[in-house]
Amino acid sequence: MRALVVTEGRVEIQTRPDPEPGAGEVVVRVHGAGLNRADLAQRAGRYPAPPGSPPDIPGLEFAGEVVAHGSALDHPGHDESAHDRDSGGPPPIGSRVFGVVGGGAQAELLVVPVGQCAPVPERLDLVAAGAVPEVFVTAHDALVTICSAQSGETMFVPAVGSGVGTAAVQLAKAFGLTSVGSARTADKLDRGRALGLDHALVAARDFDPDAFAAQLTEAAGPIDVALDLVGGAYLTAEVRAAAVHGRIVQIGNLAGARAEIDILQIMVKRLRIQGTVLRPRTVAEKAAATAGFVRDVVPLLADGRIEPVVARVLPLADADAAYEMLAADEVFGKIVLDCR
Repeated sequence: MRALVVTEGRVEIQTRPDPEPGAGEVVVRVHGAGLNRADLAQRAGRYPAPPGSPPDIPGLEFAGEVVAHGSALDHPGHDESAHDRDSGGPPPIGSRVFGVVGGGAQAELLVVPVGQCAPVPERLDLVAAGAVPEVFVTAHDALVTICSAQSGETMFVPAVGSGVGTAAVQLAKAFGLTSVGSARTADKLDRGRALGLDHALVAARDFDPDAFAAQLTEAAGPIDVALDLVGGAYLTAEVRAAAVHGRIVQIGNLAGARAEIDILQIMVKRLRIQGTVLRPRTVAEKAAATAGFVRDVVPLLADGRIEPVVARVLPLADADAAYEMLAADEVFGKIVLDCR
């Protein structure tokens, strides 16, 4: 198979042996694989793949077609028509599936545990569907599983034009939350409004957390839930703008891995701050996150209430250009590699 390989700080296509599935796994012929900032970090040598994932083939999300089952799924008498996610049955050969993995998705073929395969709605293009799993699973896991967000609450997400940002805005609207988002440019905020963003704030490059916290509360009142994709001084602002019993989920640290926060505010407001990352989770944990995604998000994709936001689709041969495009932070939504 052809696969994208990280070599000395760059990516290049190499030929690798076709992967063999083990017990409880399937082989997926990848159509679309979304790019994520974790891929940039892996290319730079700062984010090694977790055990069990290909060490040098990046890619944390995929959409494609099941082409083979592991031996334990191919035993005599196995009935593919009996596939049932709740019983842990495998998706039949030919099924359209997408999901999250620890790595290896930017290739023609990928081995995936059964529990990490979700059904792709028929209305979605299978390449564009590669933009869905990482961002919608992350946003859903943060909003629903970690924060138990409720209709009528207010959610803040910085970097609203990012993949997770566009997913969070759409889920907030679907779940009845008021959304507040920020971005560096008015254009990204305008596009966020088209997705259902209720309040849009321009984040100044000379970011002042006190001033920004005041902007947040003036726009929408105290913040119940913050999905922080940026970190640094944004966390400082979110603590100050948080409502009593507010919840902050730390998803990224583009603005820095350190922040100065008011501990008294955390105490008085009884705030909950939790970090999250999908990649190093166990197979069982990824399966649980996938099950929540299937339950709550896939139906919204199936009836068109939410959509993948695809900025560009590039062939696998143009992966280097795709990586540079993502690094430049000039796109709204996801960049997807066409791995066919």
